[in-house]
Amino acid sequence: MAELLRNPESCQAQDELKQVIGKGKPVEESNITQAPLLTSHNQRDLPVAPSCPLSSPSRSPSRRRNLRLHCTKGCTSVGQRMGHRQRPQHWDNPTSFIPERFLGLDIDVTGWNFELILFGGGRRICPGLPLAMRMLNLMLGLLINSFDNWKLEDGVVLEKMNMEEKFGLTLQMSHPLIAVPIKY
Repeated sequence: MAELLRNPESCQAQDELKQVIGKGKPVEESNITQAPLLTSHNQRDLPVAPSCPLSSPSRSPSRRRNLRLHCTKGCTSVGQRMGHRQRPQHWDNPTSFIPERFLGLDIDVTGWNFELILFGGGRRICPGLPLAMRMLNLMLGLLINSFDNWKLEDGVVLEKMNMEEKFGLTLQMSHPLIAVPIKY
């Protein structure tokens, strides 16, 4: 939501939803498939700002050497999810808000494409993935189609909004976003 507020010119998903279901009407789950830009917003945002900075722990079944790391049998490892998503080798301008970059790509978020491993993969994939993606698209669609403008509290200017993150079990903005919607 913070990225959408900072980059209103990139919010073509709002125009797309106006064409598909109409301005200010409630978004239903059946409308999501008709709005590919809405889905691309979530696919863009999740890699850059994942909700959890670390992957789930994995136990090594045998002794192995992975890259430059030596793992003994039974070793538990936790992967870092933030770094590889923001590398220029994978994406052009990885920290820029460009949701259209996902429109022409056939990228699967279920762990088969290494550019976008959001919820793990294989046997350890998050069982809540289908529900999470459905709810993210539905909630974002409801917010951007129900309200035209947003006013930030405490006199914060959009261009100077603090996007720093606070590290913890889940990532949060260090200065919470307080945005008041202005109805159509």
